[in-house]
Amino acid sequence: METYIVQAAEAGKRLDRFVAEKQPDLTRVYILKALRLKKIRRNGKRAEGSDRLLAGDRVDVWLPAPAGPRPVRTDGFAVVYEDGHILIADKKPGVLCEDRTGREPNTLEAQVNAYLAPKGERARLCHRIDYNTAGLVVLAKDAASLAAMEAAIRERRVEKRYLCVVCGDVRPAQGTLAGYLFKDAKQHRVYVTDAPVKGSKTAVTRYRVLDRRGGLSLVECELVTGRTHQIRAQMAHAGWPLLGDEKYGSKSANRPYGERRQLLAAYRIRFAFPPDTPAVGYLAGRTFSASRVGFRETYFGKQ
Repeated sequence: METYIVQAAEAGKRLDRFVAEKQPDLTRVYILKALRLKKIRRNGKRAEGSDRLLAGDRVDVWLPAPAGPRPVRTDGFAVVYEDGHILIADKKPGVLCEDRTGREPNTLEAQVNAYLAPKGERARLCHRIDYNTAGLVVLAKDAASLAAMEAAIRERRVEKRYLCVVCGDVRPAQGTLAGYLFKDAKQHRVYVTDAPVKGSKTAVTRYRVLDRRGGLSLVECELVTGRTHQIRAQMAHAGWPLLGDEKYGSKSANRPYGERRQLLAAYRIRFAFPPDTPAVGYLAGRTFSASRVGFRETYFGKQ
């Protein structure tokens, strides 16, 4: 057993990340498994990985012995940018960013770390996108860069642009969708309302039509707020469901195209923080884009 006392400078950290920093040779899967088996405890009690630690907390760790290496693929992403601190991955649809159950070995984070392993490096997610959404995800290779990038994203100083294909002729050609999103955790979906209801949060999305063909529109979306399923839910609420979206869209509209995953990609990211931002300020003002978005070429040709 290893025992750690949380220092004042470490207060506020998530338990799972605290353990990962103390035991950098362990995979996230092992840490999640240990939490499920009550082999990681906070002040002698069972704890969740999302628990925020307080100064003086005692963290006891009994980590399970690895059952043997499980093969991890590295074909679920492409590297868009990499330096000694940050890696930007272009994730394929159908890849989990992370799996808090520890049952899926081929998450994006695991694949990136398999790619980095020969260099003796590791990286952690700074944010996430949905399983069926493609596109850019930022990972950090050290604790300082991770904390700085997470703070910049939380403070809306990282601008994200998405591409999507929607059913219908979107008019006007550009505008803003504003409303309220209420999350139903049991159904793992959100509902859009035009007026606030208990538990709802404001949601604002700016959009711009880039092309129209055959009853479909290619739309660029900019998230002003970052809510669960925001683009999918708001576009559907406005009458333009994403092609392939089985949750918020129309199965009958999707059927002729054979699409069963929402055609949505986080295709561009801009670091809008100032140059004096700790750890990551050297990236200030830089923009990175996915090299290609497959569904854009399929339905609207090469741009």
